[in-house]
Amino acid sequence: MFRRLSVLRVSKMRSISTLLQSKALVNGSWIEASSKDTFAVCNPANGEVIGKVPNMGVEDAQLAINAAKQAYESKEWRSLTAKDRSNLLKKWHKLIEANTQEIAEIMTAESGKPINESKGEVLYGNAFVEWFAEEARRIYGEVVPSGTANREVIVMKQPIGVAALITPWNFPLAMITRKAGAALAAGCTVVVKPSEDTPLTALAVAKLAEDAGIPKGVINVITTNKAAPIGALFCQSPDVRGISFTGSTQVGKLLFRDSAQGIKRVCLELGGNAPFIVFDSANVEKAVDGAMASKFRNCGQTCVSANRFFVQEGVYDKFVTLLKQRVEALKIGDGKSCDVQIGPLINQMQFDKVSGFVEDARTKKANIIVGGKGLSDLGSLFYAPTIVTDVPATAQLYTEEVFGPVVSIIKFKDEAEAVHKANDTQRGLAGYFYSENLQQVFRVAKRLEVGMVGVNEGIISAPEAPFGGVKESGVGREGSHHGIDDYVDIKYICMGNLKYD
Repeated sequence: MFRRLSVLRVSKMRSISTLLQSKALVNGSWIEASSKDTFAVCNPANGEVIGKVPNMGVEDAQLAINAAKQAYESKEWRSLTAKDRSNLLKKWHKLIEANTQEIAEIMTAESGKPINESKGEVLYGNAFVEWFAEEARRIYGEVVPSGTANREVIVMKQPIGVAALITPWNFPLAMITRKAGAALAAGCTVVVKPSEDTPLTALAVAKLAEDAGIPKGVINVITTNKAAPIGALFCQSPDVRGISFTGSTQVGKLLFRDSAQGIKRVCLELGGNAPFIVFDSANVEKAVDGAMASKFRNCGQTCVSANRFFVQEGVYDKFVTLLKQRVEALKIGDGKSCDVQIGPLINQMQFDKVSGFVEDARTKKANIIVGGKGLSDLGSLFYAPTIVTDVPATAQLYTEEVFGPVVSIIKFKDEAEAVHKANDTQRGLAGYFYSENLQQVFRVAKRLEVGMVGVNEGIISAPEAPFGGVKESGVGREGSHHGIDDYVDIKYICMGNLKYD
């Protein structure tokens, strides 16, 4: 099924030859799996094998945990000042910045996302390294006025220890830097398990961390397609004190449950079912711009992608007409071309899910006005950008997250109906709405049951803002100064019998 890249093709990928790793990083060494087993990483746009990486097991993951624990306890990391950690993170940031093009090429090759989006992700993800390099020196404690004359109350924050970071394929760099940046700034060490679909970006970034001088064992990356036993080890190991996971709600629930035995610190950023509301008072042209940005970035494969579009009666026809024009103009193809806006879905499972959701809506009398089919002439994983109207509440497109380039549009009459429908889900990650009515803006923003709200804006992620959801969309926050919280323990020190005479 798959063809190997020719030597000539690899040579044209410039500095990729130095960043493209074929081994995992454990305790400062690039190693194979103890079993010598490997698995192929393939380009979803054309099926070509772009590399092979170790298929590591529980034994290998335990070595990584041991290395992280040893590094945490060593003088080379635990005793470093916040300024020293900050300086190392800044060096890492500079190296990522200097290798933006090369990392983006790797990312596009293994994830399929358009090269311009890959470059954007490198800049976005690297901004978290910079942000947390600065936050490292602002992890403040407190001196609290005591109620007793001869006591002083001191509160300090200390790193929790080893953190296991489990990251997804849709943002193979940013989901690592957003987690690892915070953990390292706090003084923790990490074991990273990237997605089996996109391990090469993770290894490239780890190589740059090594080049930046971050000590051995502080960042460990294990590659595997055996996610379940590795995740179980992270949950069960007494040496892992925190787990940060971005991925499906189903897997997040399992990790949450299994971590309870050890009372681990858990940060979960899980699936969404984001509403996108367009009120009669909206600037419809801007709403269409926001819809395109929110829905079609990374072929709709983002956790904060708009999923259900609720459009008020007065602007419904105009919104649908303008959106249809924009969707039909999208350039689809291999992401390596700079003019491509929509690449392939990540794998066959995701393709089957998207096509299945659309067929379910079709059988339930929804109206497919654009797309609704695979694009086999481009490749087996390409799916046409799709608009579906008159989506019934029983359709999977309405009740579940499609994670693909499909817009589901539902007409509504008034604000109360829109807010009720937007909140009628157990997910609550992000929500969007467009309105020029200031009073409505405050009402709706407060009433949406989500962790993040975009008001007249389709792109909301930023390093200085807290990222996370409510209900079944997760616990904890990443980014902002709150992103440090999951990697520190609060210690209260009571100093008694003091004399001030």
